[in-house]
Amino acid sequence: MPLTPTDEIVRRARAAGTGVGAFNVLQLEHAQAIVAGAENADGPVVLQISENTVRYHGALEPVALASLAVARGAKTPVAVHLDHAENPDLVREAVALGLGSVMFDASKLPYAENVAATREVVEYCHGHGVWVEAELGEVGGKGGAHTPGVRTDPEEARAFVAATGVDALAVAVGSAHQMVTRDAVLDLDLIARLREAVDVPLVLHGSSGVADPHLSQAVTAGMTKVNVSTHLNKAFTEAVRTHLAEHPTTVDPRHYLTPARAAVAREVAHLLAVLAP
Repeated sequence: MPLTPTDEIVRRARAAGTGVGAFNVLQLEHAQAIVAGAENADGPVVLQISENTVRYHGALEPVALASLAVARGAKTPVAVHLDHAENPDLVREAVALGLGSVMFDASKLPYAENVAATREVVEYCHGHGVWVEAELGEVGGKGGAHTPGVRTDPEEARAFVAATGVDALAVAVGSAHQMVTRDAVLDLDLIARLREAVDVPLVLHGSSGVADPHLSQAVTAGMTKVNVSTHLNKAFTEAVRTHLAEHPTTVDPRHYLTPARAAVAREVAHLLAVLAP
């Protein structure tokens, strides 16, 4: 199946009132598992490659080309997306490699500098037919806008979208990155007000910390793209631990990566069902 652009997947989901699962790829097994889960659920999916993962691999190209290859071989629509890029040079490299969308994160900068840097990236990406997600305020888990009590202001969100021309906006509504418990409390009223304030899809980061019923409610309230990473990593690691505990003499990584890959595929299929309330 030809690679599907992120904007097409997100646009269709927004029109249907459903959510899009965007799952982070750490290595090839993650990409394969995410696509297998999407195929099992018969739904579209976004493979995300973060700047942290690029640093882990030492370069974007190997993990990006592997993800693109897995996506093109899928039986369901799959997009490949650069996540949380703070370096504009990495954005340009992603565009050159064929990724159809990027998330540019200048949220650590003062507001005016964030707007200027984001607008420059948007102009470059739109000139190459690439969709851009940005963030207003630093995502939680890093001492930023998603820490308790901090929220995105709808009027500031409206101004940011107008000033930058972004195609989607990550907002702070109560979730945080890297949560290993699923007890985050989302502000559903704020999600609804943000949905009314901006004319681009809203993105929920830190969704691993949100329980299934609240993810469904967030989509109903107005969230479209839902990012998940830590939750899948937990499933992956637990499957590896279980296999090694039951087979302590195992030395072939394929023997424990196979059940880990299957565990991630099951979680992806489950979450895609949750995001279609």
